[in-house]
Amino acid sequence: MADAHPQIDTTKPSIARVYDAFVGGKDNFEVDREVLRQIQQLAPEAVQVGRQCRAWLIRVVRFMAGNAGVDQFLDLGSGLPTAENTHQAAQRLNNEATVIYVDNDPSVAAHGRALLEENEFTHFAVADLREPEEVLNHEAVRKYLDLERPVGLIHSNTLHHVTNDENPAAITRTYLDALASGSYLAISHLHNPGDGSSRAQLAEESQVKFNSMMGSCFYRSREGIQELFADLEMIEPGLVNLFDWWPDGPRLTEPSDGEYNLLGGVGRKR
Repeated sequence: MADAHPQIDTTKPSIARVYDAFVGGKDNFEVDREVLRQIQQLAPEAVQVGRQCRAWLIRVVRFMAGNAGVDQFLDLGSGLPTAENTHQAAQRLNNEATVIYVDNDPSVAAHGRALLEENEFTHFAVADLREPEEVLNHEAVRKYLDLERPVGLIHSNTLHHVTNDENPAAITRTYLDALASGSYLAISHLHNPGDGSSRAQLAEESQVKFNSMMGSCFYRSREGIQELFADLEMIEPGLVNLFDWWPDGPRLTEPSDGEYNLLGGVGRKR
């Protein structure tokens, strides 16, 4: 697939640009910031939730590159670059760690890749993460990743934008089938506890709001999220709130409902 640069549409919100707004980035437009403002009416702590997601991702990459010794990464739906990105976290521990970012958002293809492809071990592929065969057969993936060796596969805040009809569990299974034993899969995902609590209500209201403005966003059950890991061996502490996945220090404040509505985990292919 050729890496075309589609026209950037500034009249509609983009998932990548909305996330950029959530983490305080500058690569977004008014239409994207309006999504943030609408969500902040439901969850004033939305920006903190975005930062929590990024902090979790960096901890996951540090674990894979450091503790697990993984030296090649496939970051699916990577989005726009922020203050710290997958390749920086990995290459801080191994300066020859290979990272391939995958995204098909025109904003990322046109702008983000220039910042993400900053050395010979960091590459970008314009492809749709919902099409595993397209991604796995992309020239950059075939050229720079050795699929006979362990890979760190990252789905950070991506699969809750995949509809049930698109079968996210089948998507992750296709990727995993192509990876070597010893590979890791990291997933963070919006969660609806479905228990009638204030958190469940926030999940339901946020899902309606996101879908009305962005087209697809699904808060899934714990069981639905766990299914995405297939039969992988879950790394302790398992599928938990992001702030409980090997935090950098003690928690000094009680997390918000929005932060509780995110689960994340890492699984290892036997």
